[in-house]
Amino acid sequence: MQKFHDRLALVAACLAFCVVVLGAYVRLSDAGLSCPDWPGCYGHLMVPHSEAAQAAFPDKPLDPHKAWKEMAHRYLAGTLGLLILVICITAWLGRGRLAGSPLLPSLLLVLVVFQAALGMWTVTLLLKPVIVTLHLLGGMATLGVLVWLVARCQPFELHPVSRSLRIGVPAGLLLLVCQIALGGWTSSNYAALACADFPTCQGQWWPEMDFVNGFHLVRELGVGADGSPLPLAALSAIHMVHRLGALVILLYLGWLASALLKVSGMRPWGWILLGLLLVQIGLGIGNVLLGLPLPLAVAHNAGAALLLSALVVIHSKIARGERS
Repeated sequence: MQKFHDRLALVAACLAFCVVVLGAYVRLSDAGLSCPDWPGCYGHLMVPHSEAAQAAFPDKPLDPHKAWKEMAHRYLAGTLGLLILVICITAWLGRGRLAGSPLLPSLLLVLVVFQAALGMWTVTLLLKPVIVTLHLLGGMATLGVLVWLVARCQPFELHPVSRSLRIGVPAGLLLLVCQIALGGWTSSNYAALACADFPTCQGQWWPEMDFVNGFHLVRELGVGADGSPLPLAALSAIHMVHRLGALVILLYLGWLASALLKVSGMRPWGWILLGLLLVQIGLGIGNVLLGLPLPLAVAHNAGAALLLSALVVIHSKIARGERS
């Protein structure tokens, strides 16, 4: 049963990564509202072929190409939810015989149910930025928990690590989650192109920025706190905070990777972390300079998911080393 449970977790983790990347593709290709209802599309479980199907949504013209992108994401997410349900049932049936408590799979199942609700609200609340950002974070959290379930069952030669690493790795995870949230906020507000140059923004090191409107959470897409159109200064504030966050991540995870390179048994993960970090920073700069091409923008989301997964595995290994 242990092998079956481990393989299920591995398949689910790979599928969760695909769901996160496909979700980014749907959002960045402007297909997030291509199906105006949920969980179906114009009242059907598959994208309808006839325009007569949109009679209930006369203001929402049917675009089958975009609608299939959205429905593919929903099908994949639904499959992931079923896999997680099986993992949870297996964990409870095998409690006492499987590694770890069934509580974590149970919490994961609750998370997935909430994530499904966020997916529905993303559509019904018309891409409200705070909901879109929470949906992204929910997807990343699902991926992180699944990676932890996989990592905790893998054989590992334990090595002692310094106190700075025992504290530094979870702190790095927290910083990365905050940066992913900032990235989600930047994307959901369409602020990625507020600065088209690098390292300056609009030709300035510190452009005019409106933090009040930019980071007012409870508002509709494209409007400020008072309901007026979101000004460029607000979009610039969002973009610049994400850019400064990337600098913090570069410095902190760079230090973390260099520290891991000095630990016997953790050197491969130090190189993996460093490589992913440099690629991710390069993708971020490339998105700015090249005007956010879709493949690069999707790859930037995938890079964040891979960085998160690497840090979760590293944290799992160090946590097991502490318990030994």
